[in-house]
Amino acid sequence: MTRELFWLALTTILTGILWIPYTLDRIKVRGIAGTLANPSRDAKPQDEWANRMMFSHDNAVENLVIFAVLVLILNAADYSTKWTVLACAVFFWSRLAHVIVYTFGLPVLRTVCFLVGFAAQAVLALAIFKAM
Repeated sequence: MTRELFWLALTTILTGILWIPYTLDRIKVRGIAGTLANPSRDAKPQDEWANRMMFSHDNAVENLVIFAVLVLILNAADYSTKWTVLACAVFFWSRLAHVIVYTFGLPVLRTVCFLVGFAAQAVLALAIFKAM
């Protein structure tokens, strides 16, 4: 496994478990029956941190799609450099930081974390052109 694929696996695992805390909050707020019921406008609202974490999870899924494709293209091209590995590591840590600061409601830091992750994706995209 390449180091880029390692970071992709970690990012995928992180994204895959982000639903757990806000679902536990939903159980706390609505109970098991309310959590298992179909969505309803009359449902009790979740805690604000849980809503923010859910939005962060949505954003993580959207960005995972782009990140994964970039990493897989580089893997298929058999192209790996210290910069592509660093970009993948930076992307993972920026996504972890993003979910933390978004959950705690720190808007400016949230945007900074997102932009750092976007820059890491840009490095990977540029590397694809270099690999051709």
